[in-house]
Amino acid sequence: MPKSMSVVREAIAGDEADDAMVERVAAGQAKKQVKAGRKVLPIVEGVVLVAALLAPLVLQDYLTVFATRVIILALFALSFDLVWGYAGIMSFGQALFFGSAGYGVALLARDLNITNILLVLPAGTLIGLTFALLLGGFLLLGRHPSSVIFVSLGTLTGSYAADRLARGWYYLGGQNGIPSIAPMSIGGYEFTEGPAFYYLVLGILVVVYLLCRFLVRSQFGLALAGLRENEQRIAFFGYKAQHLKAIIFAIGGAIAGLAGSLYAFHEGFVWPNMVGVVVSTQVVLYVLFGGSGTLIGAVIGTVIVEGVSFWLSDNYRDIWPIILGLLLLLVILFRPLGLISFVLGERERVGSFGAKAREKRDAP
Repeated sequence: MPKSMSVVREAIAGDEADDAMVERVAAGQAKKQVKAGRKVLPIVEGVVLVAALLAPLVLQDYLTVFATRVIILALFALSFDLVWGYAGIMSFGQALFFGSAGYGVALLARDLNITNILLVLPAGTLIGLTFALLLGGFLLLGRHPSSVIFVSLGTLTGSYAADRLARGWYYLGGQNGIPSIAPMSIGGYEFTEGPAFYYLVLGILVVVYLLCRFLVRSQFGLALAGLRENEQRIAFFGYKAQHLKAIIFAIGGAIAGLAGSLYAFHEGFVWPNMVGVVVSTQVVLYVLFGGSGTLIGAVIGTVIVEGVSFWLSDNYRDIWPIILGLLLLLVILFRPLGLISFVLGERERVGSFGAKAREKRDAP
């Protein structure tokens, strides 16, 4: 073999070895980045939880009342994020379950004098679940798969019809709603506005959040993500896509009902807007702003939208809706995945699923 040829081969072999080394180093760095990226979500969740726990200690009393309302709305936003962010069901009528539960517990308190927390919260959850099953059964469980537009308009119509019904029904208080709802109680203790009510709703939000997190990171959550990305392919694999949609739609309705019952007792009255289009649109903005399909994005979006609205309305009373609308528009245009996308990568947003994935992730 000529000497020049052997030199060339040695050079090529050296280059291949260098390329292999570069690939191994790159793979190692990517693995480290992925591993490090997976730690961001628990950090964000921990920071939000610590801030929420400390809030009543540093906030003035009226701000604690405001923060309680925001946490209840965050619980409501979780219900919408489940059905839209994970299953791809655009529900423009989520307030129907929120408001109907509020009216339900208000009637229990007014007509039957039932305010025990162990009765009214399950009752509100059951009302939301029942309405979601009825509406979801009609919209999702037909002979043919329902389109996104059909479900969107169907839920929107249901919410609008409930709004008009509440405004025109004297038994429900008409335009004025039902005022002066008695405080929620347990034993001889009454939950009025303040730190006790705040920590109650915060504890409920944490429990519901953890349950939702477990649900979306399970095999059921994987099927939901498949529904969102390609429903036909999921159906081809043998899943009953419409049944999965109906299940998550009902779960979302139950959570919205729980939030609605808490909201009714916290505010002390219910009114037609609670079941109408305005609140239904509001919860869409919360999730869009924070980031859909992340759970924590829905919570952060609710806190920021409500906090900015509160500050703007106090300092720019005449033009604050315009400023808020522009801010929302800018975020949606330039960060379509929401504010949470600044800190969470795509892999962590999707997550890993099932016990095998967890074992593989935790393996050294």
